[in-house]
Amino acid sequence: MQQALQRSNLVPSGFVVESAYFEGNKAVIAVRALGSVGLCPSCGTVSRRVHSRYRRRVTDLPLSGRIVQLLVIARRFRCDAVTCGRQIFTERFAEGVLAPSARRTARMESIVHHLGLALGGRPAAGFAKRLMLPVSKDTLLRVVRRRSRPPTDPLRVIGIDDWAWRRNHRYASIICNLERRRVVTLLPDREPATAQAWLAAHPAISIVARDRGGGYGKRQQRPCRTRYRSRIVGI
Repeated sequence: MQQALQRSNLVPSGFVVESAYFEGNKAVIAVRALGSVGLCPSCGTVSRRVHSRYRRRVTDLPLSGRIVQLLVIARRFRCDAVTCGRQIFTERFAEGVLAPSARRTARMESIVHHLGLALGGRPAAGFAKRLMLPVSKDTLLRVVRRRSRPPTDPLRVIGIDDWAWRRNHRYASIICNLERRRVVTLLPDREPATAQAWLAAHPAISIVARDRGGGYGKRQQRPCRTRYRSRIVGI
């Protein structure tokens, strides 16, 4: 059975379409939230007292080859809780729809994140332009960095080596997680005390892979198993 297409189906869930019009090459859709109450983010008190309204412009997924911009009519509520230090707060929208202070909807942010992961900065920006997604290469990289989650499991197998800030002038140390094949940190120098302090702060490390030079061997003052680089696959 066919269902009629409603205007609210064109926008994220939880919004009601007030009006829609074209503004150059953009489709501007004015929306408001469905609910009639606001939840204070500080104390959780439900409020129905509207203090004022303002408009937010956020970018949504393109429609029929046009950039879509949502004109969100947001409300400010008064918090009636006596013990709450926040007297006025801005309404929050559903999780996964629109984050506070965001300039893109959550579903648009997800597309930007996947483009950045798949193509990087400049190539993804060129492809996004063809898809009518107004986003720059710097924004793509910022979204990827913001959404990246550092591993929570403790370090067990690491590799340590020196690298050059400036060849023949200034050197530092790089430490990698050999199980995840990711860079963990960059130490500012290659002094023994710096490496020893870092190793002391990570007691779960059981294997350290290093080169055959004597410098890194002297820095390892804990009972860890040491393997040379030539015996570690993938280094």
